[in-house]
Amino acid sequence: MLDFESVRAGKTTVPQLAERLTRDDLRRLTNEMIDSQLAIIADAVDADVIFVPADPQAHDKYSATPEEITLAWTLGHVVVHTTASAEEGAFLAAEMARGVEPHGRSRAEVPWRSVTTIAQCRQRLEESRRMRLATLDLWPDPPHAEIMFHFAPNVSFPPMNMFARFIFGLMHDDSHVGQLHEIMRQARAARLDIARA
Repeated sequence: MLDFESVRAGKTTVPQLAERLTRDDLRRLTNEMIDSQLAIIADAVDADVIFVPADPQAHDKYSATPEEITLAWTLGHVVVHTTASAEEGAFLAAEMARGVEPHGRSRAEVPWRSVTTIAQCRQRLEESRRMRLATLDLWPDPPHAEIMFHFAPNVSFPPMNMFARFIFGLMHDDSHVGQLHEIMRQARAARLDIARA
């Protein structure tokens, strides 16, 4: 895995992490991320997917409704959100690699309330793996490394080429790994409490 903590601590940047990466590295990193997420939910059951954890810090400024701004995310919600974000990075990176100037977002997210089983979570992760890996086959030889993605002026990330844009999606995945662990910890404890009752 890449050291995304060094980016969050301001010791390095995403473009610096991406400097020596190849497409094969991106394939490996994608597989590592999906495999780690699947490992976190390996013993999950359907009840865990809709379990609402305690999360006093829940705040989603991009929520669909005002009622959802402080709503704690379920396991299903985290899975569809992280996969959508990483796929967006992968699809935008493929366009950049082909020489297309960045022109907006490329995001599609499964409605989180529709994900109610662990089989759906695993299917979504595997589907995301397949889609992200497929985008790498769209890159030409050689890719257009001169095309840069620029964030909004109020965002403090430096411009990114297609490698950096791809791993920016993986960094977003990584930012939710702790949340997945915590949801599973609380869900397991809730299951144990029900079994003891």
